[in-house]
Order: sequence, then C-alpha cells, then structure tokens
Amino acid sequence: MVRAHVIIDGRVQGVFFRYSTQQEATSLGLKGWVKNRRDGQVEAVFEGDEPTVEKMLKWCHQGPPHAVVSKVDVTREDYEGEFDRFDIRY
Repeated sequence: MVRAHVIIDGRVQGVFFRYSTQQEATSLGLKGWVKNRRDGQVEAVFEGDEPTVEKMLKWCHQGPPHAVVSKVDVTREDYEGEFDRFDIRY
C-alpha cells in the first residue's frame, strides 16, 4: 500500500474538482481526502495499492471537464492506513 500527497494547480476551484476527485477516488476504492486551499490550489491525499493510486494521479493531471490543470506536485509519504473512506475537507 502507498500514500501520495498531491497539490494541484491551475483552474481547479469552482469547477467541481473536489467533488469529482471524491467520486473518482471512491470508485477506485481509494481512501483519503481532498480540499481547496486558500491559494487557489487543490490538495489531496490518496491511500491504496500502487497501481490504483497511479491511476488516480493520472486522472489528477486532467481532472473534471471544466478544470485546466497546469501542475501536479506529488510527494510520496509512508502509508498510514488512517482513513476509512475518501472525504472532502473544508
């Protein structure tokens, strides 16, 4: 199992990015969270098996239909298994 901490930049707020991320992550069986940041970026943590997390990271580079992703920074962290679902944080 792996954990990825992601910061997504571009036109990623006001385009249902958090909701779409939650839907995609949940459909893939990933655990973690996603939230808007005050600086206009979206931040997320994904936990799951490596191939599935990689699939989610690939999705993050495109996002939902009205998003324009300019940059995705990924930091690999130690898997903690602390989540029981995928949430939107506020």
